[in-house]
Amino acid sequence: MGTGYTLIFTVIACGVVVAILRTARNLRSLPWAVCLGLMLGGAFGNLTDRLLRAPAPLKGHVVDWIELPHWPVFNLADSAIVCGGVLAVLLAARGLQIDGTRVTGKEEAPAEPPAEVSEAKDGAAPAVARPSADEPVDEPADGPLGGAERPAGQEPEREPVSGGGPEAAPERPAGEERPAGEKS
Repeated sequence: MGTGYTLIFTVIACGVVVAILRTARNLRSLPWAVCLGLMLGGAFGNLTDRLLRAPAPLKGHVVDWIELPHWPVFNLADSAIVCGGVLAVLLAARGLQIDGTRVTGKEEAPAEPPAEVSEAKDGAAPAVARPSADEPVDEPADGPLGGAERPAGQEPEREPVSGGGPEAAPERPAGEERPAGEKS
């Protein structure tokens, strides 16, 4: 099938190989690397047949040797191209980009102007605009109370260290219940 288009298929295969190699420079995702590797291997395999097999260079015939009942005859290069194409559709449908980022359906809201001090009315103290819940709040390194402002006798809350054991769990005042799912 398509014996009159062998030269066209050869040019298309060369274009696909070049496009995949150029795209691979921006590759930062393992699933996309597998996908492009399958497609590159399949395109290169069929291109090799077209370049090196009879009847002439650039007019060679691709050898299809796998024959299943009720299925067209194919070769491993064809299988790799189809598997790579299916994987590309799945990755794109999940929103995974070639650079490893993920596209979400959520649009980001435009950035609001910085908080400003509003003018006071009738001699009252000026109101200070507070950041919204989405904006990060600059806090001292020791937390919202800072080192000197912590009430006397109160220790800062500590993160549990990995490795388990009683020394890893934060201490609780007597009578305070343990959160659900936490081991004793």
